[in-house]
Amino acid sequence: MIDHDPETGELREASKANVTEFTVSEISFALKRTLEDSFGHVRVRGEISGFRGPHSSGHCYFSLKDQGARIDAVLWRSSYNRLRAKLQEGLEVIATGKITSYPGKSSYQIIVENLEPAGAGALMALLEERRRKLAAEGLFDQARKKALPFLPHVIGVVTSPTGAVIRDILHRLNDRFPRHVMVWPVRVQGETSAAEVAAAIRGFNAMARKPDLLIVARGGGSLEDLWSFNEEIVVRAAAESTIPLIAAVGHETDWTLIDHVADMRAPTPTAAAERAVPVRADLLSQVASLSARHDRGLKRLMTERRTRVRAAARALPRPDDILALARQRFDSISGRLRSGLVKNTLLHRRDLEKASASLTPTPLRRNLAEQSRLLTRHGAQLRRDMRRLIEQRRVTLAASGKLLASLSYKSVLQRGYALVRNEVGAPLRAAFEIKSGQDLRIEFHDGEIAAQAAGPATAPPARPKPAKPREGGQGSLF
Repeated sequence: MIDHDPETGELREASKANVTEFTVSEISFALKRTLEDSFGHVRVRGEISGFRGPHSSGHCYFSLKDQGARIDAVLWRSSYNRLRAKLQEGLEVIATGKITSYPGKSSYQIIVENLEPAGAGALMALLEERRRKLAAEGLFDQARKKALPFLPHVIGVVTSPTGAVIRDILHRLNDRFPRHVMVWPVRVQGETSAAEVAAAIRGFNAMARKPDLLIVARGGGSLEDLWSFNEEIVVRAAAESTIPLIAAVGHETDWTLIDHVADMRAPTPTAAAERAVPVRADLLSQVASLSARHDRGLKRLMTERRTRVRAAARALPRPDDILALARQRFDSISGRLRSGLVKNTLLHRRDLEKASASLTPTPLRRNLAEQSRLLTRHGAQLRRDMRRLIEQRRVTLAASGKLLASLSYKSVLQRGYALVRNEVGAPLRAAFEIKSGQDLRIEFHDGEIAAQAAGPATAPPARPKPAKPREGGQGSLF
């Protein structure tokens, strides 16, 4: 149907004039719902492009591309923290997520929920790059590896508690040399496996009584199954361990990064148990062999020393020959000893007689008489000095007695005065100190009587104030 426009004179189709109008937002969100309803969750294979690391918010923005197209991708922070593989430019991956659009840019994108390398080749490339990085840090250097203890008392094992690995390790240890084993149960596969293994290694190292040796073990599996033992968190925990560590992950042909950093790599968990302890029976046999060798060597040594002693004894002179000269000299000297003693005694007797001849009583009597005269003279002088000292003390004592008598209050009582005391014997010096009815004791020169105060005490007369001296003159003496 065609309509005529009276203003412009143009012809137009009536159906186009009746088309519904939409806002930009309505169109954008309608397309968003259409994309989400049509695709839902998808798996997209492509190469990472434009990745520059996480945004300051923790989210990641990049693109997935192939030979003919490109699609924007968004990886939220929570999903990025759960990734096992590290994102890097040019890595081919398989992304699982939801197709949607971003209305602000009128573009479509995929919200990535999980991301993993595409195929074993990509995983091997990622593994090789990580190996080179950790090797450059020196974590794989041979010089930093610790020697294993010859016979550990306690062995710590980090593995799954339900698999065949722990049973093989315990069985092999019991066969060779039973030891105390501490098991730290962990998951050896899955998203949380790497964090659990790293926490177990650090947990053993943080114990107050640490194990003497650690074994980190897991059975065989694919590269994806063993990937937890290629994670940096596990490798760095093993490198930080102060306890010697044996890595026994997978089969003999399986190599993981923890094998490079461990102090020793065992091809299987059973081999790890064999390298952890020696064979007890072999040690007992070796000790018995060494003991027998020791006994034989000691017998040979004693036989050799006995032979040497006997040979040396044959070269020595006989004891009688050694002592003959000394015995003869002793006999000669002992024969001269008697005559020497007699001669010495005679000489001392002659000296004694010569000294005794000069000892007579006369000098002794003279000496005693002189000492007696000196004692008599000194005794007379001592008696004279004592009499003079006693006389001086007598005169001094008499003078002190006269002074005491003149100063004593008894002489005052002789002149007619009396001494008044209160009931406890303290002297009273003024009348106002006495209360009415108070018991008193009055002492005279010839005795003492009891009395009682009859009335109140009167105040003592006021003393006249001394006259002030006149200015410029001398004050009176009265």
